[in-house]
Amino acid sequence: MMKPGRIRRHWSASGIVAALAFAVVSGSLVGAEQEPSPEEMALEIIEETQVRGGLIVHVGSGDGRLTAALGAAGSSYLVQGLDTDPLRVAAARAWIGAQGQYGRVCVTLWDGKTLPYADGLVNLVLVSPRQTIPKSEVLRVLAPGGAVCAKRDGRWTVRRKPWPEDIDQWTHYLCHASNNAVARDQRVGPPRRLQWTCGPQWSRSHEFNSSLVAMVSAGGRLFYIFDEGLTGVTTPSLPERWTLVA
Repeated sequence: MMKPGRIRRHWSASGIVAALAFAVVSGSLVGAEQEPSPEEMALEIIEETQVRGGLIVHVGSGDGRLTAALGAAGSSYLVQGLDTDPLRVAAARAWIGAQGQYGRVCVTLWDGKTLPYADGLVNLVLVSPRQTIPKSEVLRVLAPGGAVCAKRDGRWTVRRKPWPEDIDQWTHYLCHASNNAVARDQRVGPPRRLQWTCGPQWSRSHEFNSSLVAMVSAGGRLFYIFDEGLTGVTTPSLPERWTLVA
């Protein structure tokens, strides 16, 4: 197993710049430590970054072993590997497919410049050694509170994107405990694009209470109560089935 403290965490906003100096980095480990397995490394990265779900992007996925291990760390993760070499991409795809993981884990050919994601979409960006990528690109795709993990001097160093001051929380039915349904958010406005969506697609009925009654949000997480009962008219034969979704 990996020794405690192998991954160094830095939570200051200014530290992101230092972590994104992704020049050529030595892949050797400190001293005579044994190279951890991809599975051990993936679990350690997940634990240290505290990313409990969402989209993980592995820049420089190589043979795909670590990429696959990140996907195997939990069903709440969607993992995509990026690599500039077609042969490595093909080999990684073959490995992931052989593990029965391809779909939720995938690898794609990358131009080495622009990350192919919408702004604020990615929860964790993992950058392998010998990868160079502009820090502005990483910050662009990271969700607020998301983490970037880069290997420097044989160690994985973690930095976190700070929460923007112009994004407010909505923690109660009417925004805050004051019941004043006005947030201090400066980014809210008319919809301009669809970033992500989730089911179910339809409510139970338009003749009684909507399936989605209320939703609250804090720290980048959504919580809502949803009636997942069968769709139909109001009748005891089609009982309600309320579920808390987080």
